[in-house]
Amino acid sequence: MAKRGGTPQSKDFSAWYNEVVYDADLVDLSPVRGSFVIRPYGYALWENVQRELDAMFKATGHQNLYFPMLIPMSYFEREAEHVEGFSPELAVVTHAGGKELEEPLAIRPTSETIIGELYAKWIQSYRDLPLLYNQWCNVMRWEMRTRPFLRTSEFLWQEGHTAHATAEEALEETRRMLDVYADFAERFAAIPVVKGEKSAAERFAGAVQTLTIEAMMRDGKALQSGTSHYLGENFARAFDITFNDVHNEQAYVHTTSWGLSTRIIGAIIMTHGDDAGLILPPRLAPYQVVLVPIARGSDAEAVARVGEQARATAAALTERGVRVHVDDRAEISPGRKFHEWERKGVPLRIELGPKDLEAGTAPVADRLSGEKEPVPIHDLPEAIPLRLEAFHDRLFERARAFRDARIGHAETYDELKAKLEDGWVWATHCGDPESEKRIQEETKATVRCIPLEGPSAEGTTCVHTGAPSGYPRKVLFGRAY
Repeated sequence: MAKRGGTPQSKDFSAWYNEVVYDADLVDLSPVRGSFVIRPYGYALWENVQRELDAMFKATGHQNLYFPMLIPMSYFEREAEHVEGFSPELAVVTHAGGKELEEPLAIRPTSETIIGELYAKWIQSYRDLPLLYNQWCNVMRWEMRTRPFLRTSEFLWQEGHTAHATAEEALEETRRMLDVYADFAERFAAIPVVKGEKSAAERFAGAVQTLTIEAMMRDGKALQSGTSHYLGENFARAFDITFNDVHNEQAYVHTTSWGLSTRIIGAIIMTHGDDAGLILPPRLAPYQVVLVPIARGSDAEAVARVGEQARATAAALTERGVRVHVDDRAEISPGRKFHEWERKGVPLRIELGPKDLEAGTAPVADRLSGEKEPVPIHDLPEAIPLRLEAFHDRLFERARAFRDARIGHAETYDELKAKLEDGWVWATHCGDPESEKRIQEETKATVRCIPLEGPSAEGTTCVHTGAPSGYPRKVLFGRAY
């Protein structure tokens, strides 16, 4: 199915993406360079992400709080790697109240520094640990090249910040939250991911270890979709976060941070969408079902009967927990409605007209398969939830099959370069940052991750330098957003 007047993915994936985010009413341009307005349909998608993730955080013992968005510049200077990593992206307030500020204030790019200042105040004893906190907020990173959801100057996210008595506890937290992200991506967004560790070159500024979930888009590129960082004692030493341990000795806490942003919406779009537009995973879709009454306005009796049945069916579906929308706009033709909801990726569409009432069945159109099947009207409240579950499973399996078919293996550098044209590549790497940099310059590909599970690198040599593998497993190379 091709979009009417649109760009096919195979011709120009970037153009397709830019068209669909606007055509599906997800975003609009804002007057501020690099920032976008998230429209109600797009924000409803984010609210569903937020609701499900927030429940998962709370189930693992985390509490929500909120910190100010303005951070004294001196805080960033306390952690050398952190300030170096974020300085190019900082937006800074220098004047307020008609006066120049004594100290400039950075607009939050991330909150490790200001949170570290308060943790030093809140933590005195091992009895105060662990601190398991998360905040939902916006951040500002002054990006040079922006694209809706994927890379914007201002974006929405959650950032978890925890403090622990030991490295073992903090490392366990880092892995636990990565698993939460992977579970969310697969169970709600229907996106298969690879879990792994970032190389030193790709590590979060100031972290000892960065874990990631990587997802493949339908153009074969990778999208980092969530990260979890073990910060060691780095921020604890910078902000003097100490406590009396069980032996009544002073010790530094071990901290973590982890985040997932509105970039996940970009991942959903590019993992599942087709030439006709979005295909949304049912568990996150703003509307899981759209019900379209079809009756001529000149036939008032038919319009009333169809409308009454549409409302009754919608109410029965709502009672079953289905997010349903009745599109009864009289001024819009059924064909235009079908096209609009197809473009917006609604999983199922129910059509209901006078002939359907007579037959006792209603056509149910499936956005993923494109098929339309009559279902007894009285069976819809039970049938639709089952169809939505099956839709999710099919969507996930389609994405996994696509990804697995686009992952190759390379034994030589020439093979690596050739196979990167198709997608991701497993290959041995020595771990040398300079080698990694040269590969990126020559191929535009990076080490997406050292997988937590994957092909062994035992006894193998680097495809680039010929040196022994620097990692226990082969790494995953890919071009990325």
